[in-house]
Amino acid sequence: MVRVREHRRAGGFVTAQFVVVVALSLVFFVIVCNAIVYMYGRGVVRAALEEGVRAASPAGSSITACQRAAGDTMRSLLGGRMGAQVRISCALTGDEVRATAVGRFEGWLPGVPDFPFRNEATAVKERLP
Repeated sequence: MVRVREHRRAGGFVTAQFVVVVALSLVFFVIVCNAIVYMYGRGVVRAALEEGVRAASPAGSSITACQRAAGDTMRSLLGGRMGAQVRISCALTGDEVRATAVGRFEGWLPGVPDFPFRNEATAVKERLP
């Protein structure tokens, strides 16, 4: 005698729940990746400012060295749309070289806020003896 077991089906409810959970997980993953990219962008801007003031601080160098070094760092590490939204300016104030960056990094999804920022770096300008 052969016994046949009857299996009841859930009617596809698990599939709909699974799709919703996977979609929400992917949205959360994109938001976390966006935050990581924000932090990377902040680090690149800070490095560009430091390179700029470091290039302009020796005696005999000019403010254009600051602009050039900061711009080169930005182009090599943060190109594209993110880098295009950052403006760096350099100035000599008294005995200091000051570089300032102003910009905004956009959120990747609707509802994710943009990240506006304003950073500065300074270095002491060396004098000729």
